[in-house]
Amino acid sequence: MTAPVRFPRFFVTNPSPCPYLPGKSERKVFTELNGPHTDELNDALGRIGFRRSQNVAYRPSCLECKACVSVRVLADEFKPSATQRKNLRRNQDLVVEACEPWATEEQFQLLQKYLSKRHPGGGMTEMDEMDYSDMVEQTPVKSLVIEYREPTGDGSKGRLVGACLTDQQGDGLSMIYSFFDADHETRSGLGNYIIADHIMRAKRAGLPYVYLGYWVDGSSRMEYKIKFRPLERLGPDGWLRFDSTEYLRKQNQS
Repeated sequence: MTAPVRFPRFFVTNPSPCPYLPGKSERKVFTELNGPHTDELNDALGRIGFRRSQNVAYRPSCLECKACVSVRVLADEFKPSATQRKNLRRNQDLVVEACEPWATEEQFQLLQKYLSKRHPGGGMTEMDEMDYSDMVEQTPVKSLVIEYREPTGDGSKGRLVGACLTDQQGDGLSMIYSFFDADHETRSGLGNYIIADHIMRAKRAGLPYVYLGYWVDGSSRMEYKIKFRPLERLGPDGWLRFDSTEYLRKQNQS
């Protein structure tokens, strides 16, 4: 006889201004991740489009907009484009380490620099070190911080140039939040490199997917996500292949 599985209670936030589409509002449905079956619950919710933030799983539940779409890369079939291959070669010397989810001062300083460059005025710019520690360490599931460092040649730790808080789900890696040195003098494309590295990491581990969170249809800031192919997006009929090449071609023509 198996123990009964507790069905989670869901809540809905009040509408607030959308950070991606001007003039739109956003609303989220969320539930708490706790109890003895948290990993299984997080996996199940991830398969229907939820994302994790600390001990909460959430997804958009906007009344008049469906622009936010969950997307995931099919890791085993991933074929980098010419631009992505060039980026992989440029950054292949980085030293990559999967660390336990402990926040460090070095990570926080890099995050601050990243936010000031890429998301000035955004809500996360108000984070202090305690907030960052909570983001990384308050995880009820199997999580890692993947660090990307410059090589030194002598075995010592090089400068941190990128990091990603990542959940290992039953069917893939979920990239919770990544940040990097957006002002690096010689390394461009670090954000895209971190995604490509996660895809290859999932492939080596035999995990079929890398979850990239939400692609926002109509937001140029999110266009980079659909350049990793093959891609699936979540819709009313489940996860289906997304011809993002054709989508981008039509966008460029309009």
